[in-house]
Order: sequence, then C-alpha cells, then structure tokens
Amino acid sequence: MNPFLSQAPIPGVRNIIAVGSGKGGVGKSTVAVNLALALNRMGSKVGLLDADLYGPSVPRMLGAITAKPEIDQQQKIQPVSRYGVKTMSLGYLVEEGMAAVWRGPMLFKAMDQFFRDVQWGELDYLIVDLPPGTGDVGLSLAQKVPVQGAIVVCTPQNIALIDAKKAIDMFARTNVPLLGVVENMAYLVGPDGQQTQLFPKGELDGFLEIKKMPKLAQVPFYTDIGLSGEAGVPIVESHSGDEEAKIFERLAANLKELVP
Repeated sequence: MNPFLSQAPIPGVRNIIAVGSGKGGVGKSTVAVNLALALNRMGSKVGLLDADLYGPSVPRMLGAITAKPEIDQQQKIQPVSRYGVKTMSLGYLVEEGMAAVWRGPMLFKAMDQFFRDVQWGELDYLIVDLPPGTGDVGLSLAQKVPVQGAIVVCTPQNIALIDAKKAIDMFARTNVPLLGVVENMAYLVGPDGQQTQLFPKGELDGFLEIKKMPKLAQVPFYTDIGLSGEAGVPIVESHSGDEEAKIFERLAANLKELVP
C-alpha cells in the first residue's frame, strides 16, 4: 500500500512548505521564523508550525514562552498569533525544558493533531519547521498532508553538506519537491564591512550546480540575527528595512515566485 495515498489537505491552507536540515545548529528555525514573518509582511496569510517536537524553539524566538493556546467550543485549538503569523508548537503545551520522551506512534499522533485539530483558518502558506535529521516527523509530514515544497538549510562547510544531502534525499524519497537551499552563516560581516569565513568553504556551490538546485538565499552571520531571536523579536521585525531583514524578504519573494 502506498503510504502517501492517506494524504489529506488541511482545510483552508493553500501551500505547505517544509523547512528542514540534515543536522542541528545550522539555523533552521531562525530561517523558518523569519521567512514566515517576511511572507506576512508581504501581504500573505501565514501560519508557522513548530514540528521540532523534541526541541521546540519557536515560542522563545517569538517571545511567547508563556502563551497557552485556547480551545474553542468545537474542541479546536486556536493557534497563538505573533507578529501577524498564526503559530503552533509543543512548546506552548509543555513547560520549557521538559523533555518529550516519545516513540514514533506518539509523534505521529501529535503531528496529526497539529494538522487536524488546530484552527488554522485561511492561509496562503503554512511553514513547517522540521526537526533536524530524517526521522519520523519528516516522514509523518509527507504521509499526512500534501507538501508543495521544501527548503533545506545548510552552513558552508562540507560536514554540514553531508547531512544536508541526506535531508535532500529524504524529500526526494517522500515525493516532496525541493525548492532550494539556504546557505546560513555564510560569512561573518565585520564592523568595517569586511567578510570573514567562519567555516571552511566547502563544496556546496559545486553540489548545487551539478544538481541544478537553486540557492534561495545566502545569509551572513549577523550578530543581530541571533540576538533578536534570543530576545523574542525576530530580525525581520526588529530590524525592518535593514539588510539583515531584507535577506529574508528576498527569500520570501523567491518562495512566492516558486509557489504562488
């Protein structure tokens, strides 16, 4: 039996976009959060699902660690709205620092509830922030709902590229179209504007050229990006109009062109 025959659209949601990575620490959640906010600023109706069930970070990055979703009379979960984006995360339902010690079936059930029991309403884009790796959550996403495209986040060095290739392979195996790659922390911008490589420059560009995959954005290492996320006011919101925010706005524009 084809596991993808059980896919069912989320009522009202036009496009589901997965943001994944082969490994942790590459800034996947930072990209997902700022992409969602940038799409909203461009006039799209946007939702953000934090599917990193073992390590949810979206509530802290949005300054919403004390937020608790409400349940309506139809027993539907009302998403938490932050900066114009509807959001849902396990981090809203459990105390920060409490581990989700779950096996696969529990993950599948949680994902199904996030898709079916949350009152997402009308959305142009639902951005899904996946956990690192190629495990149960990514498979559950591909099996349960039609995903219009995926973005893989990678840092410049080959040790990150090795794992990014695995994420790319996962999306190919689950019939999710790869929209492109975001190179995060591509270089450090000094006070004088000089660029410094934080990581050894690997073979990412050559790999993308061979595979004919686009690089959707190249995000430098700006200190303010990390500080804004820690403060709960993402860079697109805290530095609107600055180059740090415009990078994510260009990423959003590229996504809208690929998936109208």
